Amino acid sequence: MTESRFFTPEEVSERYRGIVSPGTLRNWRSMRIGPSFVKIGKAVLYPASELDAWDEKNKVSCRVPGRIDVHREDGA
Repeated sequence: MTESRFFTPEEVSERYRGIVSPGTLRNWRSMRIGPSFVKIGKAVLYPASELDAWDEKNKVSCRVPGRIDVHREDGA
C-alpha cells in the first residue's frame, strides 16, 4: 500500500507562503475551482499529489524558443 500525504487548508496556505489563504481555499471549494480535495465529515484535506498536479497545471513557461540577438548602435 502506498502512503499518501494530506495537507489541511492551513498547511496548504503555508505551502503557498500565505498567498493562498484558508479563506480563499474555502471560497474555491464552494465554487469547485482550485486544487482537488477530500472531505471526510467536516475535515477537508488536500492530497499532496493533487497539489503537485495543480502546480504543474498552473505553471507558466518562460522559455524562449530561440536566441534573441539585440544589436545596439551607440555612435561612440
